[in-house]
Amino acid sequence: MSSFTSWLTSTKQGLTDQVKKLKNKDFLDAVVAGCAIVAGADGSINANEKQKMTGYISRSEELKVFDMSEVINRFNHFVGNIEFDGMIGKQEALKAIAKYRNKPEVGRVIVGVCSAIGAADGDFDASEQAAVRDICTTLGLNPSEFNL
Repeated sequence: MSSFTSWLTSTKQGLTDQVKKLKNKDFLDAVVAGCAIVAGADGSINANEKQKMTGYISRSEELKVFDMSEVINRFNHFVGNIEFDGMIGKQEALKAIAKYRNKPEVGRVIVGVCSAIGAADGDFDASEQAAVRDICTTLGLNPSEFNL
């Protein structure tokens, strides 16, 4: 088992309880903004990617604490911004994530969820990893802590 896979497994085990403690709109926005960034990492977000992402979110033990219609609404909001203008949309999403820059314990949860979503299809590719590294930088976290 790679060190990343090992880290991801141990991180996911604690995410559910941590997310329940953090259930609020800013946290939801940060998580789905990160998901949108990871989904758009290859330069476009197609219908299959949207379905994969919303499907993952709807089945995720970590994200079940949120009302699914609100999760999808906020995800679509960030995806829409990224589709309209990739650079500006990504910056808007990073701004939602940046609210947790001085809260590393929350930042680690956000990175964990985004990494889990990036790996959801079994292939956490280089562009998705780069997107998560950007999220780490925004949060003031060292990407090497997450084997990125």
